[in-house]
Amino acid sequence: MSPTDPTSGPPLLTVRGLTKSFGPRQVLGSVDLDVVGGQVLAVVGSSGSGKTTLLRCLNGLEIPDAGTVQIAEVAVDFARRPSRTALGRLRDRSAMVFQHHNLFPHRTVLQNITEGPLVVQRRPRAQVEAEALALLRRVGLAERRDAYPSQLSGGEQQRVGILRALALHPRLLLFDEPTSALDPELVGDVLTLMRDLAVEGWTMVVVTHELQFARDVAHQVAFVDQGRVAELGPPSQVLGDPRHERTRQFVRRLLHPL
Repeated sequence: MSPTDPTSGPPLLTVRGLTKSFGPRQVLGSVDLDVVGGQVLAVVGSSGSGKTTLLRCLNGLEIPDAGTVQIAEVAVDFARRPSRTALGRLRDRSAMVFQHHNLFPHRTVLQNITEGPLVVQRRPRAQVEAEALALLRRVGLAERRDAYPSQLSGGEQQRVGILRALALHPRLLLFDEPTSALDPELVGDVLTLMRDLAVEGWTMVVVTHELQFARDVAHQVAFVDQGRVAELGPPSQVLGDPRHERTRQFVRRLLHPL
């Protein structure tokens, strides 16, 4: 079932001319993207195609060599190295969910979720902890509030990672292959939570190898090849009837492996 398109409007995320090289190797080559508020963009492509670098450039975890990124009202032009203040304002508009959870091992589940709102955003502790407990109840992890990450399953850790991102009240959620490090039986709970967030209208950019998830949940799919967006469109087109041979090869390999 295809997701219902949110009301059309101006993009929440706008990317123009984004480039990034590591030494002599160009990883991104003039990437342009728009994501309307409330939409989900799935970014797919082969390993090494530049997907994760693109995602990390969207909130300045990697500094692009050139191009502009705008999230809501905050725009950063990377043609000149941006100030820490400009990067901070951009990062405040988004939150990242990492492939390997990246939870603080010495902090409890509750402390992991509340760290950002308390330390970075300086919000009141009572409010932050109440919101964190409500998030934990939502995913059935309230009783794990005082557990440490090493005491959780991989799926539980990843759900806590998503809750940590939600606690920051971001305008944009960024997911870097959130299920690729999980055992197959643990993937379902994480994808269910992400589907729920999409239904609720969260704006999301999801780097994923889960093509069925992209087909069911995304409004747009970007196929990235050699650092460029080789094909962009609705899932029915990019994954169902690709226009380019390189996209067709990729989709066949993932959906119909030997």
